[in-house]
Amino acid sequence: MLISDSASGLQQTTSYKVVLPFYVFAAVSFLISCALLLLNTDTIQQHYFNPKTLAITHLMALGWGTMIILGASHQLLPVLIEGKLDSYLLALLSFIFAAAGIPLLVTGFYLFNTGLILQSGAILVNASVICYFLNVIGSIVESKKYNIHAFFIAAASLWLFTTTFFGLLLVFNFSRSWLPENSIEYLSIHAHMGLAGWFLLLIIGVGSRLIPMFMISKYSSHVTLWWIFALINVALFAFIILKTSGAYPNLYYSPFLLVLIALALFGNYNYRAYKVRIRKHVDEQMKISLLSVAMLLLPLLCLLVVIYFIREDSKPNIVLLYGFCIFFGWITALIMGMTFKTLPFIIWNKVYHTRAMGKTPAPKELFSENLFKVMGLLYLTGFTLFVAGILILNDLLLKAGAAILLTSAIFYLINVVKTVFHRVKE
Repeated sequence: MLISDSASGLQQTTSYKVVLPFYVFAAVSFLISCALLLLNTDTIQQHYFNPKTLAITHLMALGWGTMIILGASHQLLPVLIEGKLDSYLLALLSFIFAAAGIPLLVTGFYLFNTGLILQSGAILVNASVICYFLNVIGSIVESKKYNIHAFFIAAASLWLFTTTFFGLLLVFNFSRSWLPENSIEYLSIHAHMGLAGWFLLLIIGVGSRLIPMFMISKYSSHVTLWWIFALINVALFAFIILKTSGAYPNLYYSPFLLVLIALALFGNYNYRAYKVRIRKHVDEQMKISLLSVAMLLLPLLCLLVVIYFIREDSKPNIVLLYGFCIFFGWITALIMGMTFKTLPFIIWNKVYHTRAMGKTPAPKELFSENLFKVMGLLYLTGFTLFVAGILILNDLLLKAGAAILLTSAIFYLINVVKTVFHRVKE
């Protein structure tokens, strides 16, 4: 099992000491996010710009999505660029700054303390992102492998810095008026730089390499990936220009259409890889990861409604549904699946790589597959109920959905801990 998977490209090239803290922090953040969601379901009936919603959104975006992606990319970057991670020190500093800054930022939003707490958190998060960005660029330059995947991850890391730096300006704008308008006017730009520039570009860049790899599929189309890369970046620049120039609302359909075409191309890319796969059995982790690609349709439908109502600034629950489907839907489903495709290999190499050849467990035996299946079922149930609750503004459905999501987060954390603390059974 190890030989076949190593041959497919997922070899250990980065120390587990660099990677594991990100995974554990992310798992705890997801648990806390679900707990806060359960405690604050009443915010669904309020405007999306309120302290509790901002706190949960940033904990999901930074503590959950970004932290685990940072950890995984420190492990997978060498695979993508066929080289080595440039600096373990920068990777460690990236974790330390983020682990200190994210709790301060989330606390600042939750209490709506726009002073020292929020500002300190924003500064530390930016320090973390700068360390990560420098590490990515240094690793790519050192490897001299300028393939399409390297361009995806480099552009994504640049957009991440742009997002967090703009967020820093918005934080200080609460009290110092650094920008021409109040901070709420710039929220959509800040959000979509992160969603399309950071999450979407990086997930597609890494996913286009990993999904065929895990299915043992030799399908690849760099032309398709270059088109996707160009469409997303052009769409994002177009959106920023339209938003800052106060353009006619119907023009917002143009960048939306470009992203839709890019996602259709990526969906077709995955379908073609699936059709020519050598590994015919698709495990549960891959199923939920592939499901996340389909789950992108939900936020896209919400975005259409948001664009339609943009002039009236109505339907605030649809805006919240849009954000919920992205962070608790698309990103969460992808992370849940990919965690137990990557983490077991990291731990396997940590525990068994120095042992003499003999009987050792396969990487998939390091976590509980039954617990994973229950977690997946609970997650999908909780997600569905919460979406229904947002649509009809029913607090009972919201509470039930949030409670089930919290239970799935507990199971996820238990499985992560079980994997991380795996020891040799003599």
